[in-house]
Amino acid sequence: MTVPSGPPVSSGRRSSTFTRLLRHGFTDPSTAERLLDGEALAPARADPVLLDALGRTADPDLALVGLVRLVEAQPDELDHQELLDTLLTAKPLRDRLLGVLGASEALADHLARHPGDWRALTTYEAQDLHPGVAEFERGLAAATDPVSLRVAYRRCLLSIAARDVCGTTTDVAQTAAELADLATATLRAALAIASAAGPEDAARCRLAVIAMGKTGGHELNYVSDVDVIFVAEPAAGTEDGDETAALQAATRLAAHLMRICSETTVEGTIWPVDANLRPEGRNGPLVRTLSSHLAYYQRWAKTWEFQALLKARPVAGDEELGARYVATLAPLVWQAAERDNFVADVQKMRRRVIENIPAGEVDRELKLGPGGLRDVEFAVQLLQLVHGRADTSLRSGTTLDALAALARGGYVGRVDAAQLDDAYRFLRTLEHRIQLFRLRRTHLVPEGEADQRRIGRSLGMRTEPITELDRAWRRHTSVVRRLNEKLFYRPLLDAVAQLAPGETRLSTEAARERLVALGYADPAAALRHLEALASGVSRKAAIQRTLLPVLLGWFADSADPDAGLLNFRKVSDALGKTPWYLRLLRDEGAAAENLARVLSAGRLAPDLLMRAPEAVALLGDASGLRPRGREPLEQEVLAAVRRADGAEQAVAAARGMRRRELLRTAAADIVASYGTEEAPAVADQGALVDLVGGAVSDLTAATVAGTLRAVVRAGWGEELPTRFAVIGMGRFGGHELSYGSDADVLFVHEPRPGVDEQTAAKAAATVVAEVRRLLQIPSADPPLLIDADLRPEGKSGPLVRTLGSYAAYYRRWSLVWESQALLRAEPVAGDAELGQRFMELVDPLRYPAEGIGPDAAREIRRLKARMESERLPRGADPTLHTKLGRGGLSDVEWTVQLLQLRHGWSEPGLRTTRTRPALAAATAAGLLDGPDAEVLDEAWVLASRVRNAVMLVRGRAGDTFPSDGRELAAVGRYLGYGPGQVGELLDAYRRTTRRARAVVDEVFYGS
Repeated sequence: MTVPSGPPVSSGRRSSTFTRLLRHGFTDPSTAERLLDGEALAPARADPVLLDALGRTADPDLALVGLVRLVEAQPDELDHQELLDTLLTAKPLRDRLLGVLGASEALADHLARHPGDWRALTTYEAQDLHPGVAEFERGLAAATDPVSLRVAYRRCLLSIAARDVCGTTTDVAQTAAELADLATATLRAALAIASAAGPEDAARCRLAVIAMGKTGGHELNYVSDVDVIFVAEPAAGTEDGDETAALQAATRLAAHLMRICSETTVEGTIWPVDANLRPEGRNGPLVRTLSSHLAYYQRWAKTWEFQALLKARPVAGDEELGARYVATLAPLVWQAAERDNFVADVQKMRRRVIENIPAGEVDRELKLGPGGLRDVEFAVQLLQLVHGRADTSLRSGTTLDALAALARGGYVGRVDAAQLDDAYRFLRTLEHRIQLFRLRRTHLVPEGEADQRRIGRSLGMRTEPITELDRAWRRHTSVVRRLNEKLFYRPLLDAVAQLAPGETRLSTEAARERLVALGYADPAAALRHLEALASGVSRKAAIQRTLLPVLLGWFADSADPDAGLLNFRKVSDALGKTPWYLRLLRDEGAAAENLARVLSAGRLAPDLLMRAPEAVALLGDASGLRPRGREPLEQEVLAAVRRADGAEQAVAAARGMRRRELLRTAAADIVASYGTEEAPAVADQGALVDLVGGAVSDLTAATVAGTLRAVVRAGWGEELPTRFAVIGMGRFGGHELSYGSDADVLFVHEPRPGVDEQTAAKAAATVVAEVRRLLQIPSADPPLLIDADLRPEGKSGPLVRTLGSYAAYYRRWSLVWESQALLRAEPVAGDAELGQRFMELVDPLRYPAEGIGPDAAREIRRLKARMESERLPRGADPTLHTKLGRGGLSDVEWTVQLLQLRHGWSEPGLRTTRTRPALAAATAAGLLDGPDAEVLDEAWVLASRVRNAVMLVRGRAGDTFPSDGRELAAVGRYLGYGPGQVGELLDAYRRTTRRARAVVDEVFYGS
């Protein structure tokens, strides 16, 4: 097309023309003026209807350029004149043609190549505006090869687009249905061409084409893969043994059909035919018999494959076989909701889709992004699969029809359904307009202003099309996100609440089905909890009805939704009359989700919370989930001791503080492990182990320090007659305590000047006994067990000794295992100077000059081997015992400690009580290969995480994985494994610890 230069124009006339063109929506009035004044449109130049019609299009500049190209492409003067005459006199044709030219550059190209096809836009003036498959089959009937089929397809597409952009179709659903009908007709035509090319193959088999996805659902886009499944049987009259030959023939026909539609020719392509939804995907045979399909779905199919079958519809080939395929597999579809982890599988698939979107495209992704089309489709399909078992009215493959049926049946609230319907229609229309421009498969909202302007105008936004488009798009995606969160759960509340007249209630049985699908083991109890929380007309019930739909989703994301809901009811009952509780959950975005995670993650955190429900306030602030250090904890405890009337009251306050801080630490651990909508799960597992170990150790030290001060104050005032220190040992001294660990300690004292040994010893013994008693008194707060078994002479020796007695014992009687135990010694409470002198006393034992000798190393190995054979509980699986099992905590720690005993005297980095820093120091010193250290660290971190998980889930300490399935699933969820993945968890644990044991065998045992 050439742009005419035209005769000279006065400046005044040009200004007036430019203003008129700008008012009609042109953005390049200079080019538009030259085109309108050109020879191609000369007969129509003076008629104002043309300019008015151009101004009504989505892009007047694009429409004008397309029109000039079309006029110039007419083969002769008569065709040229016919087009212009019709354009000026027939408003329906004018609106359709210019509407298409202003919305689709690709269809303008088609018209320029096939200038007679504009007449297709007059075809339906005297006919039904909504043609079906039969009408499209007539439009494709003359096609005898791939090229002519493409031309005929675009001609039919032209008529659909014209009705769409001009608004003569009912709505976007009708357009999508027509596109699906055109796809059906095209598949039939392609199969006919393939059969004509291979008549022997066509005679040997019966082949049916089953549409899936949007084609099967009668809701296709302008440009989309057409998903299909092929099923075949031998033709009637063939031998019984001809099944293999029939399948080979059907496979050739199916492959030829796919090439006809998918391959690019001079006329472009129609659309790819995608058969990857078939059994085994692209690894499976392209064509199967019906019995083979049935066997696969009965034995091997995953949940998503039944979800995909919701939209299965026979569209081409053998009608009887296609109908039998659908009838045979349909019962399996409606049993899918009974599968284990059904809802979790569907939700996991949706999350995986979002995670695979490139980060730079998430905000523009119209189909797959949050609040996009796929959110609506997944939610509707999920509800269909749950309730369609009993209610056949829900079994439509079309999203909007299914949504309407769900609303009629009370499975979705009517207002929610109406809002979701409106949002889905808008998003589908936007998707259509984006794809129509160049007929390319895309779901990204374009970034260019010209594209956004064209799309906005095509949707009727004429004042500020770019701004209005962005505002409408954001509003509708926000609606989808909000409704998607509560769509599944809101009707559960309606089932137990008073409804307005005319509202349809979800039946009790339907509510039960939905709860079971969500993973609730006791749906009847769950409904009772919901009724207790949400019924009534009080402000509290109203807020609960707002919160619960979202909370139920978070509970369902855990391994024990029943426990989460029950615990939430208990907390709500306890805090129901406090004005801040529900307001906190409603107004503080993170508080409600954090609470849901804590309440459904196991027994420990909810038990801690139930003893003082007001601690919920910790969950609403990011700083509330940050464990506090030892110094502020000690200051708080000592202040409480000073205020208390006696030792028991003081220690009760200290234990209350410990319970609150344990909850803080557990909540921080759970939220970081599960992740939230705002922050993903923490990937660094070692950081989480360090967080828990450090926090619990600091908390234990502060509690012991406070208890010690309370005992001394109650019995002796401000000063004990003997200096007294508590030395942390084991995991306590190593800052590696887990939730259920005892506190391993040594007690040391030294008489003050002028105090005799007997008086000092008696006072010290009294202190030890009282500290241990007060920390174990039965109360609402968890006890803290003090274990002094690592002392000289073990259980046979005195609980407390003077520093001189320790020196004498270690000088004369110390064994190598005691030197090893002292590697973890660190002062934690009491007289700091005495504690430091104790460290100076034991340093030569734990870091002996020149290191321990061969005999001592051999003794350590002997003790380790004996421990492995004697101390592992009977019946325990050695591959799954976190402490004493293969590659577990003991293996790693003894390996590290042997290196410390040998080289700590010369390597300062090894003089630490902590396992992971010692591992790093050994690597830095060249004592351990980097890869070996990584293997040991990974195993130690994993075993520590498992121990923490067991305590969180069961509420009591344990060194083995739980045998109860739900508890094991909760451990897996804490460790980042989804529903149904406990087998993968156990395999990963065994694999990790097996590799660690190989390093231990080499480094520790020297094999």
